[in-house]
Amino acid sequence: MEEEIPVRAISFSFRCSKATQQDKGRRMDQRHLSQEEVKELIDQSHKAKEHSYSPYSKFRVGAAVKTRDGRVFTGCNVENACYNLGVCAERNVIAKAVSEGYKDFIAISIASDMETEFISPCGACRQVMREFGCKWDVYLTKTDKSYEKMTVDELLPRSFGPDDLSNKKVSNIPSKH
Repeated sequence: MEEEIPVRAISFSFRCSKATQQDKGRRMDQRHLSQEEVKELIDQSHKAKEHSYSPYSKFRVGAAVKTRDGRVFTGCNVENACYNLGVCAERNVIAKAVSEGYKDFIAISIASDMETEFISPCGACRQVMREFGCKWDVYLTKTDKSYEKMTVDELLPRSFGPDDLSNKKVSNIPSKH
């Protein structure tokens, strides 16, 4: 018998002001995960959490990202005695995928040991996810594997991204040096 996993979808009215280069290619072939694919991605993020190196905070986080062609990468948070040098699971998994030539993501699942609240990515992780588009899915989970599904642009509305660098800027900026 298949177990029923509680789902909560969140929707906000803010959207990225324009489609990113990554999103332009997605509009025509937006791929949504089947319930079985969602369950598998969530399972993989929870397994990745087991590898967390978090001796200082004791706050384990795992992440699994799925690429457009179906490849899944996993990662976990890695802390450091020099606290600000620690790296979150979401940034680790995205860096891992990019380092192997993958940049077109359709979903990410994030897992922690929080029982009563859905794990939510920090601001830095939201911005790194935004680098690769606004329209891909983010699954925020609890230990029982229930989840909230959001998109990157719902997590980071009115965001700054790669396409903003080509926007028109003031051309006569006076030099103060």
